[in-house]
Amino acid sequence: MARKCSVCGKGISVGMNVSHSHIRTKRTWMPNLQRVKAIIDGSPQRVLVCTRCMRSGKVKRAI
Repeated sequence: MARKCSVCGKGISVGMNVSHSHIRTKRTWMPNLQRVKAIIDGSPQRVLVCTRCMRSGKVKRAI
């Protein structure tokens, strides 16, 4: 399973660390993904969802 939100598609983004002396090295930003049980097409499934989608109510949680 990819490191990607199943609701909004947010995934890993890449960029550069820039030090004070302007030495640039590669780095990655990981989304805050949680494995939750959600209602997908009427049945509960375990999916990876970012916390932004959970907080905004885009995910219907299965309990």
